[in-house]
Amino acid sequence: MDKGVNQALADRLKTARSGRSWTLEQFAEASGVSRAMISKIERCEVSPTASVLARLAAGLGTSMASLFPPPLASIAPLSRWEDQSDWRDPASGYVRRNVSPAGATAEIVYVTFPAGGRVVFDNYTASKDIEQQVWVLEGAIEMTIGEAVTLLGTGDCLLMRLDQPITFHNPGEDPARYAVVLSRQPS
Repeated sequence: MDKGVNQALADRLKTARSGRSWTLEQFAEASGVSRAMISKIERCEVSPTASVLARLAAGLGTSMASLFPPPLASIAPLSRWEDQSDWRDPASGYVRRNVSPAGATAEIVYVTFPAGGRVVFDNYTASKDIEQQVWVLEGAIEMTIGEAVTLLGTGDCLLMRLDQPITFHNPGEDPARYAVVLSRQPS
C-alpha cells in the first residue's frame, strides 16, 4: 500500500465529508459503504478497492478520479509523469494514475490492468452527469455496461455515461493499458 497516495486519498475523503457537514453515518447512507469501512479509509488503515472508491465518489456526486489529488509538484497546465502517483486496487491489482494537471475541466486517467482482472462499478446513481471515454492503448478490455458486452481492442474507444453498472475485464493473458477521459456534462 502506497502510504502517501492512500493518506492523500484519506484526507481528501475526510475533507469532502466534513465540507458537507456529514457524519460518517450520513456518508455511509449516501454512498452505500459501511460507516466502519469509511472510518478505516479516513484513518488510512485500509486501502479501499476501486469498487468502494466508486461508491464513495458517487455518494459525493463526483468522479472517482477527482478523489485523487493532482501531483504535488504539478503546476497547471503541466503534469509531469514523474510527479504523478500510482494507486493500486487491492482487489484486482489494476494500477491507475491521474495524469491531468490541476484545474483541468476533463480528467484523464492512465490504467494498467492485469491479465484476467475484473472490476465492477455498481453504484452509479449520483454520477449520471459524468461522461466517460475508454481508449485502449494496448491489449483488450471487455466492457459490460448494463447488459451490453463490448470487446475493445487496441485503438478502440468507447463513449459511455456513468448511469448504469459497468464492469471492466481483461480477458487476455497479458496486461492491458488504457486511458479513461472523464468529463461532466451540463445538466
